[in-house]
Amino acid sequence: MDELLKLISIKKYFPVRRSLKEIFAKNSQAYIRAVDDVSLTLKQGKALVIAGESGSGKSTLARIVLRAINPDSGSIVFNQEEVTKYSGKELKTFRTDVQMIHQDPYTSLDPRMRVLDIVMEPLNIHAKDKTKREKIEEAYKSIEEVRLEPVADVAEKFPSMLSGGQRQRVSIARSLVLKPKLIVADEPVSMLDVSVRAEILQLMNNLKNRLGLSYLYITHDLSTARYIGDEIGIMYSGKIIEDGSIEQVLLNPLHPYTQALLDAISEPDAKNLEKEKIIRIKNIEKKDRPETGCRFIHRCLYSMDICKSDPQKGGEEENHYVSCFIYPS
Repeated sequence: MDELLKLISIKKYFPVRRSLKEIFAKNSQAYIRAVDDVSLTLKQGKALVIAGESGSGKSTLARIVLRAINPDSGSIVFNQEEVTKYSGKELKTFRTDVQMIHQDPYTSLDPRMRVLDIVMEPLNIHAKDKTKREKIEEAYKSIEEVRLEPVADVAEKFPSMLSGGQRQRVSIARSLVLKPKLIVADEPVSMLDVSVRAEILQLMNNLKNRLGLSYLYITHDLSTARYIGDEIGIMYSGKIIEDGSIEQVLLNPLHPYTQALLDAISEPDAKNLEKEKIIRIKNIEKKDRPETGCRFIHRCLYSMDICKSDPQKGGEEENHYVSCFIYPS
């Protein structure tokens, strides 16, 4: 199966704001290493999940893939072409193939626009050669794809007249209208009621299978990750610390951080709610992220002196990799 997206040693550092006193004292500039040497591969027609807690660098990585921001170093290869330095017309063409589903359906839709105009907006930007009639027909097809019916009635409504689940379907329709190859979904169900999350995930899965879409799915919720994903990368402090097939990583987690994430999943069985939940992680005061060595060293139950060095990828299963000194590299 062809590789659709390949990230090679992507880095993105943000300078920490300094006070005037620090500037005049000529203190060295500090950086937040939001994305630190990340390499990943996404195959055509598959869903790659990037999972981790808030602040781990997931959304920054998504913005780099979308070319909303440029990486400091590294390469982005999309559909066998190097797109890292694209600009102008080339970048505009690239963006027709890569679309996004935003996290919050309440703020990502313009409340002054009808659903038809919202879905048709990408066509107005990227398909200026089409007639207005053709654009309307394409928008109607996209609304129908996401099961918003009756299509003609929904198309004339404003976002305020729709539920949260319906609004997110409109967001999905907008992302589909240009027939992209890749959709970046940034926590697309986290703002929705639990009762409609499964419906949206099922819709996304059906679209992936029917249209041959690929997803880069960003989440902190491993319970939804298993439903949507084929492959997964666990991200912590800007690093991918474990990656592999979704079943291998979630059923046999190797890295202590992945184990802690799975420990933190809420208990669906009411009988077990009274039991004390043990999460395999140290409770410590906030410390600065180490710039070298294992980024998880301060919170890990198994940390050793060797963890002050950078761990290399290893593991105990084929196509399942982990950056941890517990396992052979």
